[in-house]
Amino acid sequence: MKDLTNSQIDRKNILNNAAALKEIYKNLGFYGVMFEGRYRFTKQQIANYFEVDVRTIERLIENYHEELTQSGYEVFVGPRLRDIRIAFEQAAYINDVSDINVGDIAEGIDNEIISPRAPSAAIFTYKAFLNIGMLLTGSDRAREMRGAVLDIVIDVLNKRLGGATKYINQREEEFLPSAIREYTYRQEFTNALDAYIGDNKFKYAQLTDRIYLSIFKEDAKEYRQILNLSTKDSARSTMYSEVLDLVSSYESGFASYLKKAFEKKNEKLRLSEAHQLFKEFEELTDTIYDPLREKARSLMASRDMVFRDALHEKLKLYINSVSSEDFEKFLGQKSRSLEERIEENKEVFKRLKDR
Repeated sequence: MKDLTNSQIDRKNILNNAAALKEIYKNLGFYGVMFEGRYRFTKQQIANYFEVDVRTIERLIENYHEELTQSGYEVFVGPRLRDIRIAFEQAAYINDVSDINVGDIAEGIDNEIISPRAPSAAIFTYKAFLNIGMLLTGSDRAREMRGAVLDIVIDVLNKRLGGATKYINQREEEFLPSAIREYTYRQEFTNALDAYIGDNKFKYAQLTDRIYLSIFKEDAKEYRQILNLSTKDSARSTMYSEVLDLVSSYESGFASYLKKAFEKKNEKLRLSEAHQLFKEFEELTDTIYDPLREKARSLMASRDMVFRDALHEKLKLYINSVSSEDFEKFLGQKSRSLEERIEENKEVFKRLKDR
């Protein structure tokens, strides 16, 4: 099980997962006061929930100030402080208070933290509350919360995908057009290998591996092993649109480079010559492709770690948190299975076919 107390990336991946956050909020049973469109909590409430002293929360704020601020922690002053105090007072004394922790709220109002005399108040969003729970090591309740949160995250992923994470890449809107483009460029690439390189049954696999190694440091065999693909599975069917686009660019560029070398020599090249040409092509385009490779490696390593629980050992340095936009792409309302995408774009395919 992941140790959330030691990994900021893992903490961010949970806090960026909107679908999981909704389930966590429903399941944990710790409810806040709605203010400016977000649930809010006082420092005292959070200390009470985790059964720790307020000073423990304050130490975490001091040590992880930037991270907690990013997840929604704020210090309220002036008119906002006055308005949020009113919101807490109203929440504490309305008749229907089934969705808030009345006792905790009342206690927060009675102490100096949110009293009319206080010049400021530490206020947390639900994300910031969870962030505290993922950092707090001296609380049994925080430890239990972390276990529950991890279980919920896994459960949400399984429910959304039915346990099938192998082709989660196909659920984003850009996959289908990228796959169509890649198929076209792949044909151009293999046609170029046929036309400009002498007969050799290894040329397709070896030069494809050169492209993969250049982009994400793994050959086809390594990639398949990491994703646990069977012999029937197409490796490219599991690649994200950004990776496919970069593969297409490599294939198109190298096909053109091969053609020029063939025309200069005026006869088909040996496979060894093609390998040397790829080395030249790689060096020539290094600075052009470098930003795109960096992006592709980071997206591939980070997404596969979260969505497929797959570690690309050679890309460990590129692992980052998965953005909230990515969670929406693959798990949100806009995500669709490939079959649904094809059905939605049936008329587009017909137009392409009739060109």
